[in-house]
Amino acid sequence: MTFDLETAAIPQGLRRVAIDPVSRVEGHGKVTILLDEHHRVQQVRLHIVEFRGFEKFIEGRPYWEVPVMVQRLCGICPVSHQLAASKALDRVIGAQPVTRSAEKIRRLMHYGQVMQSHALHFFYLASPDLLFGFDSDVNLRNIVGVAQAHPDIAKKGILLRKFGQELIRITSGKRIHGTGSVPGGMNKHVSRADRELLRPQARQMIAWAQEGVDLVKKLHAQNPAVYDTFGSFRSNMLSLVRADGAMDLYDGVLRARDADGKVFLDGASDQDYLSLIEEEVRPWTYMKFPHLRNLGRERGWYRVGPLARVQNCDFIPSPLAEIERKEFVDYGRGAPVHATLAYHWARMIEVLHTTEVIETLLDDPDILDGALMSEGERRRSGVGVIEAPRGTLIHDYSVGDDDLVTKCNLIVSTTHNNQAMNEAVRSVAREYLDGHELTEGLLNRIEVAIRAFDPCLSCATHAIGQMPLDVTLIGPGGALIDHVLKSQDGEMLRSEGVAA
Repeated sequence: MTFDLETAAIPQGLRRVAIDPVSRVEGHGKVTILLDEHHRVQQVRLHIVEFRGFEKFIEGRPYWEVPVMVQRLCGICPVSHQLAASKALDRVIGAQPVTRSAEKIRRLMHYGQVMQSHALHFFYLASPDLLFGFDSDVNLRNIVGVAQAHPDIAKKGILLRKFGQELIRITSGKRIHGTGSVPGGMNKHVSRADRELLRPQARQMIAWAQEGVDLVKKLHAQNPAVYDTFGSFRSNMLSLVRADGAMDLYDGVLRARDADGKVFLDGASDQDYLSLIEEEVRPWTYMKFPHLRNLGRERGWYRVGPLARVQNCDFIPSPLAEIERKEFVDYGRGAPVHATLAYHWARMIEVLHTTEVIETLLDDPDILDGALMSEGERRRSGVGVIEAPRGTLIHDYSVGDDDLVTKCNLIVSTTHNNQAMNEAVRSVAREYLDGHELTEGLLNRIEVAIRAFDPCLSCATHAIGQMPLDVTLIGPGGALIDHVLKSQDGEMLRSEGVAA
């Protein structure tokens, strides 16, 4: 039984419950639930209620502006957009490969970005639910509550994020919305002073990241019945891997596994993503639904992000994180781990990996010296793919002879996870809400499932077609002056009794 809440009235006998907005995520979203008279769940949907038209207003801009412009999609993962755009435009200007120094500085920037974003999500946004419980006092479930009850955990989480932000500053010029990465390479080296400021802290960051992994494993061990089943569902998994199968967050080829763990797509070039992935538009959300073309919309959707990456790679190329990856895989007893809350475990393994890589890069002399820019034969288009904190990120640009962008297509991590997030909230709703009187704690479980994906909803709000618009004009005394609704097909509807 399905109903379109945005285009039709709620069917008779059903009650609509909305979680609006979803809290402790980046961007604005809501969940709508339809219940019958027996509190049975009839429908659950995650709606993205904001629209950002970056794919259109990038058109007509000079290509060299794009890496800086697209960062404004987000204040949490701007580096990922900057680097994905830069990698796409590297191909446009023929800068393939970029210089050794440029790639290593970009990697330092990117691994710092993944580190700080994961720390932000786990310690600031997710840990209140995990440390206090889903039904705990709502006034306690925040970073302030964590700082008061678990000051050591909060402090280390904050300082891990600070270290990652400083890495972004020394490579890109600013902690947020920097300018370091440009088409063809980088515009600055890391200074010796900045390197010497951060290098002595790297070993401490590795230790704290290891403690973060241990914390998540402890939480799993204390309540495996919840952590193994909450919002669990089977799905395909997609990510980049290095040519030898290793985890690589900056570059690689596309690999996909099915729900049983069998690799069915491997070694696919990121430049051919359009032959592999198709996006579906649905009328009740501004976020599209990608799926693998050869499997179709019903079987071809997938998960991306830490849970996919840790299980999709053959190994992690840093010793401590590889030990933890093996333990995580062994936890599945030969089968992929599909539990939604396992995202947090995988996420902290990635934090550990980033700290190990960062320590190595900070010791590399190439970040201090060497050629920064490449050039070659000009092309008309290019695709850049990178593993952003939340998953696989695709930027695709076409550029005219006048250096102006003629086409832009973005598939961001949260968009890849759209169907998976909807599956998670349906699973949780049916397990915990079905047949029960609703409480704040029960509704919070829906949000817990969404937060596990660490969605960046503002990044993911792209749709094809006409954007519906609802405008209400209220007078100074509170009276309705005018109300106009422009539907998706462009029809203008004015409320009855309101003068034209």
